[in-house]
Amino acid sequence: MKRTTWPKYVSLLLLSLLFNVPIWAQEEGEKLLPFEADIRTGELDNGLKYFIKKNSKPEDRVELRLVVNAGSVLEDDDQQGLAHFTEHMAFNGSAHFDKNELVSYLQSVGVKFGAHLNAYTSFDETVYILPIPSDDEEVLEQGLTILEDWAGGLSFDKDEIDKERGVVIEEWRLGQGAQTRMLQEYLPVIFKDSKYAERLPIGKKEILESFEREAIVRFYEDWYRPDLMAVVAVGDIDVDQMEERIKTHFGELANPKSERVRTNYDLPENDEPLVAITSDPEATNIVFNIMYKSKSEDVTTEAQYRMSQIQSLFLGMMNQRLSDLLQQANPPYLYAGTYIGSPVSRETTAFSGYAVAKPGAIEEGVSQLLEEIRRVELHGFNPSELKTAKLNLLQAYEQAYLERDKSQSSALADELIRHFLEKEPVPGITFEYNYIQENLDGITIDEVNAIIGQWIKPENRVVYMTAPELDGLTLPIASEVLSWIASYEQKDVEANEEEIIDTDLLKELPKGGKVVSTSTIDEIDTKVIVLSNGAKVYLKSTEFQNDQILFSGYRSGGISVAPDSLFWSASFASNVVSLSGIGDYSYTQLQKALAGVSIGVSPYISELSSGIQGNASPKDVETMLQLTYMYFNQVRKDEEAFQSLIQRNKAILENVLSNPSYYFQDKQARIMSQNHFRGGGIPSMEDLDQVDMNEAIAFFQSQLSQPGDFTYCFVGNLDEETLIPLIEQYLGGGEQSTDSQHWVDRGIRPPSGLVDEKVYKGTEEQSTVVMSFQSEKKYKRADSYYMRSLGEVLDIQLIEILREEKSGVYGVGASGSGSRSPYDHYSMQIQFPCGPQNVDTLVHAAIGVVKNIQENGVSDENLNKIKEAQRRDLELNWKENSFWLGVILSYDKNGFDLTKITELEDRIEDLSAKDIQKVAKKYVDTDAYIKVVLYPETLE
Repeated sequence: MKRTTWPKYVSLLLLSLLFNVPIWAQEEGEKLLPFEADIRTGELDNGLKYFIKKNSKPEDRVELRLVVNAGSVLEDDDQQGLAHFTEHMAFNGSAHFDKNELVSYLQSVGVKFGAHLNAYTSFDETVYILPIPSDDEEVLEQGLTILEDWAGGLSFDKDEIDKERGVVIEEWRLGQGAQTRMLQEYLPVIFKDSKYAERLPIGKKEILESFEREAIVRFYEDWYRPDLMAVVAVGDIDVDQMEERIKTHFGELANPKSERVRTNYDLPENDEPLVAITSDPEATNIVFNIMYKSKSEDVTTEAQYRMSQIQSLFLGMMNQRLSDLLQQANPPYLYAGTYIGSPVSRETTAFSGYAVAKPGAIEEGVSQLLEEIRRVELHGFNPSELKTAKLNLLQAYEQAYLERDKSQSSALADELIRHFLEKEPVPGITFEYNYIQENLDGITIDEVNAIIGQWIKPENRVVYMTAPELDGLTLPIASEVLSWIASYEQKDVEANEEEIIDTDLLKELPKGGKVVSTSTIDEIDTKVIVLSNGAKVYLKSTEFQNDQILFSGYRSGGISVAPDSLFWSASFASNVVSLSGIGDYSYTQLQKALAGVSIGVSPYISELSSGIQGNASPKDVETMLQLTYMYFNQVRKDEEAFQSLIQRNKAILENVLSNPSYYFQDKQARIMSQNHFRGGGIPSMEDLDQVDMNEAIAFFQSQLSQPGDFTYCFVGNLDEETLIPLIEQYLGGGEQSTDSQHWVDRGIRPPSGLVDEKVYKGTEEQSTVVMSFQSEKKYKRADSYYMRSLGEVLDIQLIEILREEKSGVYGVGASGSGSRSPYDHYSMQIQFPCGPQNVDTLVHAAIGVVKNIQENGVSDENLNKIKEAQRRDLELNWKENSFWLGVILSYDKNGFDLTKITELEDRIEDLSAKDIQKVAKKYVDTDAYIKVVLYPETLE
């Protein structure tokens, strides 16, 4: 199971985790956890470790990883940022691949740069990610050669280093802003006297601009050595052959003669609390964090594993209480939670709590978090809470166990990375599930209640707060925050009352209806049934997952059918209903009633359709359908939940437009829709005032009241003999459908001609460029596919020109599409961030790439790259339930022939360079497009 630590930089809001426990002495004779028998592990003579596991999900793929136990914390003073820069140089020349040949080769075998091929550098490690096909011996061999080059064969060509400086500085530029400015203020405080406080992985701009080649080579030679490395290979492979390949490719790597000591850095202890309070004009939220640090220890015994489960139960109950308070009409905070995990160092763990406070109610939000922690400290949890938490924990392990032969290789590879770096135990899901089954009942309420006392101590506390700078907002000083904490640690608060939840959702079963016709679509092995109320249902049984059924139902209409006067109520309708609960259950009561049940059901109302979607374990499919029935028939009004939704949204909106990214997003939406109020801009306070609970619920009921108005699809591990009677009962009732509703074209259109809009926001030297090419011409399905393919070609060529040749961007993306709803049109969008001084040059270069395709077409090399990527993606999609659910309903909505779904392979093979050139000429006008650019305010 996953152990969570802070990622590349410092994350403020983290999820709970299991395997990071404070030190408790290991008793002699305690039973050690096993290591999963199906994993082949070993260590070469040079110290390199390897982990190999055969796993066939997905088929004909292998996830390769090179894991280096070295990151930015090991940099010398003149190397700050060079651990990360080394990662970049891994793609710019090595022993077997000259300059950009590596990326080009991988693209030729269907591996996309960024989407598949990737890497990351953190404080303590660098990890290279290479998913490749395993059904081709040459590709597999080349994959190991690539890892070998990364491990010991990088070239560090001086010219390539100089070219890459611009790319890395653009990545540095992307990270600048309010969060980074505040981080630089509070990090030296909360990580006081620690190396982590001065070694952010992105480094220092002045060093990135001027370092000598010797400095980066020194880092590589010091720390990229086999005794600090592991190779992970998980996938559809022959384990024996993979082991031999690893020995062949990595056995000759040598460690330096004079090795530098790989120090494991820690966070120093502190007797007095460390407190940091910082603000920024562009910050959007007030975030309070309190951390109680403790020394970490590895989980190696069954007793320690048991303690990790107790911690998990504790966190589940603690966070449920904090979540429950959000349902109040005037909630004390926007969000709050607790977690146990490493702040940054592997040597230290912590119990932490956070609250996102409302402007004007900082003390209230912080105090409520502290009060709930104090309540647990004094009174603990109730037996019903523990029962709920145990059911949810058991369900999670049961689902993982049932899918043990269908687990994704990437997730298993990540687990082995954590094992190597952080010593996370890997006993295997069979052991873990059996252990939970045998021992969960034996965990007592007293054991869980004792957890908090092991964490809350006067020493090793860290407190920090980040906030926006708003008129009338006064932030507390450090002594005030400490006084709040001290006050609640002495406060006598009342215990929560026990709440017993009835788990029998429906008190009376519906009469339902009957199947009136059945047919099959043999080409896609799908059954189609029509119910007596007119509903159409597609049933596709698969073996892709053991414990998964996905379903979705839709009808045409959506928000578009709402009159202008009801637009905002209609826009919030599904959220209002979802947060109000259903039937006799409030939102929080429903969560508890469904404890241990593996389902999810969500109604939605989008712009052009309304519907309901969900997922379930086969054993819980009836509960999923019961909830679906209840959304059609038992919508609930909850004034407090409604007020909570509106008040939290208003608090979020209060300063959201001070953030340059959100401001630009809002402006872009308004420009693209010619300021149409339905055009997708960020709502204002006045817009929220127009949301009426009764109107929202009435609109929801106008869209979701008759199940016969809908078309449904079920995909997964279906038992039709069981499922069809349930569908008849829960979806077959109601009146005979006479639905003639259709979405309404509200006339939202982009501006025509050449549009050049400049948006000024923010203080950092950052720009974002969005170039949108729009063409309102008759929709053709083939042309839509060609436009998508054009976007993929542009992706490749724009990276080559804007990133690799001009060193002007860190990332650039292009996407093309065609649509027939709500009007026939095609679009192509190119987007990239860059320095303001480079905008005009890069825009000109991007236009040049488009014109080159229009005039000269697409090279065979690039055509083959995108076709191979499409083939490989489709290979995976054919065996994913989510793909089949989406494609069946998409074909149904658009009136396409479902028997032709399998011809998706043919269109890839038939795709030609002329097809792409044709749509580039026809639908992309380089003299009439919309360009929106974000600039810093200093340039206005």
